[in-house]
Amino acid sequence: QRAIGRAACFTTPAEVEPFLVDFRSLYRGATPLVACPGSTADVAVVLGICDELGVGVVPHGGNTGYCGGATPSERGDEIVLSLKRMNRVREVDADNFSITVEAGCLLADVQQAAEAADRYFPLSLGSEGSCQVGGNLSTNAGGLNAIRYGVARDLVLGIEAVLAGGRIIDGLTSLRKDNTGYDLRHLLIGAEGTLGVITAASLELFPRPRTVETAYLAVPDPAAAVQLLGRLRIATGDALTSFELLPRIAVEFAVRHIPGVSDPLQRPYEWYVLCELAVPRDDPTLRGTLEATLGQAMAQGLLHDAVLAESLAQREALWKLRESVPEAQRAEGASIKHDVSVPVAALPGFMVQASAAVLAIAPTGRLVTYGHVGDGNLHFNVSEPLGGDRAAFMAHEHAIQAAVYELVHRFRGSISAEHGIGRLKRADLARYKGHVDLEVMRAIKRALDPKGIMNPGKVLPDLPAADG
Repeated sequence: QRAIGRAACFTTPAEVEPFLVDFRSLYRGATPLVACPGSTADVAVVLGICDELGVGVVPHGGNTGYCGGATPSERGDEIVLSLKRMNRVREVDADNFSITVEAGCLLADVQQAAEAADRYFPLSLGSEGSCQVGGNLSTNAGGLNAIRYGVARDLVLGIEAVLAGGRIIDGLTSLRKDNTGYDLRHLLIGAEGTLGVITAASLELFPRPRTVETAYLAVPDPAAAVQLLGRLRIATGDALTSFELLPRIAVEFAVRHIPGVSDPLQRPYEWYVLCELAVPRDDPTLRGTLEATLGQAMAQGLLHDAVLAESLAQREALWKLRESVPEAQRAEGASIKHDVSVPVAALPGFMVQASAAVLAIAPTGRLVTYGHVGDGNLHFNVSEPLGGDRAAFMAHEHAIQAAVYELVHRFRGSISAEHGIGRLKRADLARYKGHVDLEVMRAIKRALDPKGIMNPGKVLPDLPAADG
């Protein structure tokens, strides 16, 4: 309190309460203090004090994570470090196609700042109105446009960060080429605050899309969707920015529970794709190319039906349907979630085998498999049965997750495509990550955080203090 000011320190139960429970209410922690620094220098002071005293520090962003990575332990012996006051856009350099922002900036605010400069920042998530850039980078968020622009890691030119002990890494450059040794930004991106605290980032911008075409398609099955994905990429010169797979049950959930959401097609189908194409120029031929490709696909049995957005309002309605699926599934009761990825070509086979494995364990579970098929990322979820016994269903959680993760491993996929590890998947990481990989990760952790104060208990198991 003396170092950064009483107003920047929350200590009362009412003040700290919003920082104690994760987004999914899986964990509830305790803390005597939430520090809200207003500058990188303040972050350095906080980490210096905590390192000296051996007090754990839990970085906290918008609290939209799914794996408990920003929640303090139940012991109450860690402080929370909130970046919400560090929310300035430091610079927009339109000529350099870059923007420099602090970690507490909301993702939506970064998008708007880019748009005001006639530029485009493509990272897009359902939680973009509340998630913060620091959390996006710390978990290497993926989102809706990864097929074209990559994940969060691919959009970062430079970062500023504070390590344990208060050491500041000043790597906030906007260079495209910098071949001067180890690239420390990529060490910190995706580390979930276990190696240091990202305080600011220089992000890459792109030309703003001028022509956008959005289509909602009914396809026979995921295999047809994957074939259609390849055809659209080739036919449009890789103008495809999003390619989202939705099962019928997800559409029904959204229509049932989300006001303003309606079924875009006249009759139901088993599988759907929501795709979008965009180019940074006025291109009157893009729609014709899309229609011709879809027409060929329909003639060859890869497509049942389609609707193309005729206005911005129709486009927004289609995206509202897709982005409402997580909320709609929560309204249907308990669910067992998996954020996994496999090679795109392997998706149909994986889905068949994983579905069979899950239903063999919980025959009445409702499969809700949707996600970013364009980059191989599935949210392979299972909702509790209608009118069933929730406790009995959730008792299968461990067996279901084990079966799904074993298949993911067999397909050489990832048990966490875009949500991170946090506290939830630490044991799974230890099981499926290679021994040498874990050994190197532990060595890096010890080198940068020898006392183990940075987000203890997340990603890797707790490490003992260094000798001496």
